[in-house]
Amino acid sequence: MFTSTLLGAVLFFGINLPIVQNLPQQNKPSEQVLSSRAISLEKRYSNKFVNDIFKDNILLNIAYMADKVGKNASINWQEIGKPFHYKWTLKPNEVFSFHDDVLPEYQEKIVKTTNAHFNSQEGFKSDGYLVGDGICHLASIIYWAAKDAGLEAKAPTNHDFTPIPEIPKEFGVAIYDDPGKSYSNQVQNLYITNNKNVPIEFKFDYDGEILTVSVAAL
Repeated sequence: MFTSTLLGAVLFFGINLPIVQNLPQQNKPSEQVLSSRAISLEKRYSNKFVNDIFKDNILLNIAYMADKVGKNASINWQEIGKPFHYKWTLKPNEVFSFHDDVLPEYQEKIVKTTNAHFNSQEGFKSDGYLVGDGICHLASIIYWAAKDAGLEAKAPTNHDFTPIPEIPKEFGVAIYDDPGKSYSNQVQNLYITNNKNVPIEFKFDYDGEILTVSVAAL
């Protein structure tokens, strides 16, 4: 009796009962973390003044890489110093180089650089010795993470003239970019090739002190 009454109510009032369907699941791409390395930006140099120059140059270099800073644009250091998450991807056989003066074997293969040349015109700071001091530390942690992930990575010139805190000596990378000194620039660069058959993602996380570089297969 109750069933008949309910059915009649549905028919009379035109109530539409929901139809349950087995919809296909939209699976997110799987991600496999291949490596992760971290350094403190408060431990780049024993002298705080010099350390802060290194720190600012590293963060500015990442801001250029992330297209957050344009050429000849004013630099908001307060914004650059805030915590962030940033990532970029290399497809199979694509190549990253730290700057755009590259060895002949990499010509026409580069799809990503840091978009910077580490000079005062771009806002990089000097500690009284070099403009852009600190960017070698960034290159070195990227190189370390890439090698740990099994990627094809080449750094022609080791940073063996001085240690880089928290970075093993074999992963120290010397970076140099000066107009008119092409060979010196090319051999003081970093080249990373995605030799996997899947896209590779580089992630940069900064919490206000620790910079972490992770490499994942997508």
